[in-house]
Formats: sequence, structure tokens, C-alpha cells
Amino acid sequence: MYSAAPHKVKITDTTLRDAHQSLIATRLRTEDMIPLAQGLDTCGFFSVEAWGGATFDTSIRFLNDDPWDRLCDLKAELKHTPIQMLLRGQNLVGYRHYSDDVVDKFVSAAHKNGVDVFRVFDALNDIRNMQRSMDQVKKAGSHLQGTICYTTSPVHNTSTFIEMAKELAAKDCDSICIKDMAGLIMPEAARELITGIKKAVDIRVCLHSHSTSGIAPMSYQAAVEAGVDILDTAMSPFSMGTSQPPTESVVAALKGTPHDTGIDLLRLRNVRNTCLQIREKYGGLINPISERVDSDVLIYQLPGGMISNIVSQLQEQDAINRWEEVLAEVPRVREDLGYPPLVTPTSQIVGTQAVLNVLLGGERYKNVTKEVKDYIHGLYGKSPAPVNENIRHKIIGNDTVITVRPADLLEPSYEKMKAEAIKAGLVKKEEDILTYILYPAVAPAFLKGERTCEPMPVKQLSAQPPSDIPGEMEVEVDGEVFNVRIVSIGGNKVEVAGVTPQKIPRGEFEGGIKSNIQGMVLKVNVSRGSVVKKGDTLIVLEAMKMENPIHSPAEGKVTEIFVDTGDVVKNGDVLLVVQ
Repeated sequence: MYSAAPHKVKITDTTLRDAHQSLIATRLRTEDMIPLAQGLDTCGFFSVEAWGGATFDTSIRFLNDDPWDRLCDLKAELKHTPIQMLLRGQNLVGYRHYSDDVVDKFVSAAHKNGVDVFRVFDALNDIRNMQRSMDQVKKAGSHLQGTICYTTSPVHNTSTFIEMAKELAAKDCDSICIKDMAGLIMPEAARELITGIKKAVDIRVCLHSHSTSGIAPMSYQAAVEAGVDILDTAMSPFSMGTSQPPTESVVAALKGTPHDTGIDLLRLRNVRNTCLQIREKYGGLINPISERVDSDVLIYQLPGGMISNIVSQLQEQDAINRWEEVLAEVPRVREDLGYPPLVTPTSQIVGTQAVLNVLLGGERYKNVTKEVKDYIHGLYGKSPAPVNENIRHKIIGNDTVITVRPADLLEPSYEKMKAEAIKAGLVKKEEDILTYILYPAVAPAFLKGERTCEPMPVKQLSAQPPSDIPGEMEVEVDGEVFNVRIVSIGGNKVEVAGVTPQKIPRGEFEGGIKSNIQGMVLKVNVSRGSVVKKGDTLIVLEAMKMENPIHSPAEGKVTEIFVDTGDVVKNGDVLLVVQ
């Protein structure tokens, strides 16, 4: 058996990015990151993962927290430790492909503002979708970590991953990450894959895994024995469950061995104490589903961050009781779509479609997101296996499926959208243009200062809330009716959030078309008096970060519209009337 020579293992700490993305739906705020970053900087990590992934979206959508300012603030504190970001290849930090000129501008800006290590991946392991961003990382002079999204399926195996590693090494990557986003890699599989990569190419290898299945610590030990160079871990208060193995435990396990990390456990203890205080503050966001070991992940393969987000979304839809049904549907949807690895954005594409297939009942794929249609058209890249032919035909009919690199079909867009942003008065600094391009539906309100930080949920003190307190209610203030959602109960105190004017009617309307899910109105495609045909898209809702079109059930005329772009609607709200 291959035996790795004695070597020091380095650590990438994920507490400031993947750990809180996995456990508290990416809600850690910059103000709480700063004292933590100060402590992490003293430890001697290979890098601190602190940016990218879902942190960009969540910052502007929920936290009223500028992600560019966050990066600069963290860079000021992390004076001795490289900042690492997770970059979704051509998707950057969004959920679709962006034109090459936008990729160039984004990578350059990220490097300028503080990113030192770029972990670049593509959800389908389609290197064509990684090439542009990888080229720009090398041009910037940053550390390029090419990424293999690890998964298991009839079309994925050790040999295919080793071949991908060889191709990434040939493209001048400085290191390679095995990104096991769902905690699927077994100890022997880790040993075989790392040994195989090390024999094939001379390059540093990092293993990133999650503790969801309970197997990650054992796989980390096997990886060390096989010669892994870097391990991803999280400070213990934000570790385990759907997060990474604990930093302190991994460091202690290797202490005094040939693989000793050289990290001082006493310094880690000080950082741990800061983390404990932060975890207490965010305790109301931690769901037991995200904390516990769940061997079912070996079946449904959802990554840590997606589990906490689906739980959050089902709670918002008042449908957490459908959790098990959604889990059973996920592998079915994944098989239908050709076994994509489940990592952003494919985890959202598959997970959201599974939720829709379950919540809307009856016929599967009766309501299909725009992203699923784009995926089947080939606009995300080449699927690992062919899409189920019956599903493909049901969703896109006889439409052509592209085979070129998807971004080749995109016209340059930076200058055009820059002009739009400036005209709308959204630009105070150059990076605001990129924020607008990445999230044109959410960014305007943020950049105008119209968004507020969502309230911090209070940790539930009792096991069950009093049964006579509703989850939401309507209240009247000076003659205006508001909808109020209750988020916590402690003793006699009831805290509320989501106070919005209740202008959207409910109940039965002749010709009324209702929302079938809770979400935000992204687009209103019609106006009063519009004549529509059966099947026309009337409104597009954004739910679970995906676009969900509302179609006209019949031919007619739009006589009433009750919603505007940006409104948040509930399942059952009447959106408009077609008669």
C-alpha cells in the first residue's frame, strides 16, 4: 500500500464561511466576525475561508451588510493569514452563468479587496465553466485551488476524479481540493483518491468534508495517512453536524505525530471561547436537524448548507412536516437530471424542484423552475449522465440542447449593466456595479439603503410554544391592517418579525390566481387590461433562490393586480385576477 512520507498537515478554518453557512443558514454578521477574525489570525492556519459561497447573497438579502465592506474589514484583521473564498466558476457567487467580462471584473475586484486563495469549482465538474475564472486568478497572482466536487453515482468513480485532477494540474492550479460537500467520502475512498492523485501529479491536495454522516473524522485520518496536505475544519462551537470536523480536535489528534500542524491548542482555546459567545447569540437559528448525525445523507446527498436552507424554507412555507417526503424526492430528481453533484447551484436546482414536486402535490414537475429548464437546455454545462428523456421532453419538449460552453452564448454585459446601475443611482463605489449585476432583483433596494437587517431570532426557552399562540396574525394600526409573523416566545414575551402591510387579499375570487408558495415577487409580466393566453407567465416568484413562474390557467383579460415587484407573498395569496 502507498505510504505517505512524514509531512506537516496544514489547516483551513471555515468558521467564517462554510461553518455558519451549514449551521445557521449563513447569517453570521460582520460585526461578530471581526473579533473572531482577530483570534483566528494568531493561530497559524494555511488560510481562513471567509468569503464567497452564499455569504454574498445572504449579506445583501437578509443582513443589510455590504459583502465588499466585509471583505475589506476582514482583510484589515487577518494580517498574517490568507483569506480564502469559494468561487462558483462562471457562476461567481450567483446561481447562473455570467458573461466573461463580468467574471474578469469580479475576480480582479475580489483580489484587490482581500482574497488571497480562490477555491474554484463547477457544480457539474465541467472544467470549461471553471477556465475563465481560473485564468483570471492566475493573472491576479493569487493562489488557485482547482476543485473536484466529490459525489457518488453510477457515473462517478475514483478513476474519473483522478483524471479531473490531472487536467486541473495541467491548467496550472497551485493546489487541488476534493470538495465533499455532503460528507459522502468513505475512509478507504479518501485513501484511494488521495493516493491516486499524489501518484498522478505533484500537487498539494486539500480534503473538504462535512460531518453530516458522522464519517468525516475517520476519512480525515485516512486522508492524513494517504498524504493529504490541507484539511478543512471549523472551530468546535460551529463544527460537526452539517459543518466540518472541529479544528481543535483535528489539531490535537495530530499533535506529536509526523503530521503535527504546529498550531497551539491554547490559542485555539481563546478563539473557541469567542465562538461560544457568538453561538449563544445565534442559538435561535440552529435547528436540531442541522446539528445531528444523519446517515440518510448517504442516500439523499444534500450538502450541509442546503440542509439548513431547505429546513428554513420548509418552515417558512409552514411545511416542515413534509421534510421526509422532500428527502425521498431529492435522489429521484437528481437521477432524472443525470446525477449532478449536489453543490450550489445544482443543489438548489435539485432541492427546490424536489420541494415543489412535494408541496404542490399530484403530478411531478407540474411546476418547474426556470433554473431546471435552463439546466435541461444545457445552459449550466454538460450533465454527468444524460437527462431522463421523458422528463426532458415533458419540460422542454423538442427544444435544442446546447453542447458548447454556456458562457460562449453570452454577450458582454458589464458596461451595459454598469450604465443601468449608474442611471438608477445605485453606484457609490465600483464594486456596487458588480453587486447589481450579480443580484439585479435584490441589489437595488440594498444599494438604495431601503433594506433592513432581519431580526435576530431568540432561542426558544421551552420545548414547545404554547399551543394557543398562532404562528402569525393580522393586526390593525390606525386603520391599516398588517401581517405579523411570530418568530419567538419566551415567558410572557412574544417577539414578532415580518411586519408588512396586508394589502394582498386571500380567499376566493372569481378568476383569482393564487400563489402556490411563499416567496418574493421578482417580476410582474402583465398589466391591468392585458390579454393573456393559457400558459402565459404572469408573475415570477423567487422562492428558495430559484425563479418560480405563475402561469395563466386560461385565456382571458387581467382585471386586477394585487402585487408589485419586491412584495413578499404567502401560499394562498391572490396575486391577480384573470377573467
